[in-house]
Amino acid sequence: MTEHLEENELIRQRKEKLKAIGDAGIYAYGARFETTSNIGVLKNDFAEGKSVTVAGRVMAVRLHGKSMFYDLKDSSGKIQAYIKEDTVGTDNFAMLKNNIDIGDFVGVSGDTFKTRTAEPTIVVKSFKILSKSLRPLPEKWHGLKDVETRYRQRYVDLIVNDNVKKTFINRSKIVSGIRKFLDSKSFLEVETPMMQSLAGGAAGKPFKTHHEALDIDLFLRIAPELYLKRLLVGGLEKVYEINRNFRNEGISIKHNPEFTMLEVYEAYSDCAGMMKLTEEMITTLAKDLLGNTVLEFNGKTIDLSKWERVSFAELMKEQFGILPEDSKEEWIKKLKSKGIEIEGKDVSRTQVINIVGELIEPKANNHPVFVVDMFKEMCPLAKTKADNPALTDRFELYMGGMEIANAYSELNDPIEQKARLMEEIGAAGDKNRVIDDDFVTALEYGMPPAGGLGIGIDRLVMILTNSPSIRDVILFPQLKPLRTEDPK
Repeated sequence: MTEHLEENELIRQRKEKLKAIGDAGIYAYGARFETTSNIGVLKNDFAEGKSVTVAGRVMAVRLHGKSMFYDLKDSSGKIQAYIKEDTVGTDNFAMLKNNIDIGDFVGVSGDTFKTRTAEPTIVVKSFKILSKSLRPLPEKWHGLKDVETRYRQRYVDLIVNDNVKKTFINRSKIVSGIRKFLDSKSFLEVETPMMQSLAGGAAGKPFKTHHEALDIDLFLRIAPELYLKRLLVGGLEKVYEINRNFRNEGISIKHNPEFTMLEVYEAYSDCAGMMKLTEEMITTLAKDLLGNTVLEFNGKTIDLSKWERVSFAELMKEQFGILPEDSKEEWIKKLKSKGIEIEGKDVSRTQVINIVGELIEPKANNHPVFVVDMFKEMCPLAKTKADNPALTDRFELYMGGMEIANAYSELNDPIEQKARLMEEIGAAGDKNRVIDDDFVTALEYGMPPAGGLGIGIDRLVMILTNSPSIRDVILFPQLKPLRTEDPK
């Protein structure tokens, strides 16, 4: 309560300063302001005696009688501004001294020099007030007690925490790096619908909306896969999309209901081709961003010079004695013998295998792990292996104990695809769910054999920036609503 009252008093004082600025005939929210360079460029190529004009936010004020120093900060760096009363004039000096606060934006022009401590500095000859900040910046913005506020007020988080800003700058570099890598290999970036009449291409609960003009229900996409495969049918042989997906599910350090995926499809390729592409792309991103292939994540080291392959089918056999050709009843019997109970009488083979699959995910490896030889039930859109039709030609990539990517040889047989989709719907027991007939129709026109890849960009950024939570790499993550206080 005391902190809240103190903040209200500071806001009141700043509003009084705003009025004083206005009474002096100055508009406190200035217009366009031309600079000679940003602060980072100025400091990197610093030379004394240059006339410069820069703009930024005041991050510190130090008064020394008839002179004062500002620390001015823009997106590229911070520099010291030196203001003397006999240079800017008595009235202007009084205006700055009495009415400028930490957090305000100002533009300054002057000459460069270095102080006795070799600090790059601008001697200010003229200035312009660009924006008056009415709320004080927090003095202490670190620690777990503030983590929720940091996510809710990311704009303040970015102002005062340079490491947070660096994370999001690096996220942008990673996404740009992905585009550069794929473009160099002649992939074409495309866009597919975010509102779809049928939610498909992945397992997940969709968000539902309604289009008033057409009077139809639509779904925010859970994946773009089925549309991208239509493009393969149409003759676009190498495509990718950096796409926003939406799943109406839980929130955790690994999950946000709105997230970003990369999906890549290449005609005449397969799962092995996607594995090679994934290794090369992630290694290239790490080298370009970090300068090496050894990463630190959550206190563990991840070495990108080694990529392991682990057979899901072999793990199931070793840990639970489960074989893909066993019946569902045999699976459940074997699991019970290991102390694992499967709830529900109508549980499907798919549900059983997904439950058990979560138990054997790689948790803590110091290198990336491709989990291969996935059971057919786990992916209705993947081709089965030629030497074992109970397994699919698919991989899941794990890094730092998280699933990062998923890829497979795409199923392009329209008859088998329709049967597999109908089987999946039957196993789910959802009477209202229907298959995407247009997708099957597209396959009937002929889709070339292809490899498809999906990479979770948010999770990949977590790994490459050593960020422990997905909320640390999403600028505005979804959060629980704030509880309103009792008015009494």
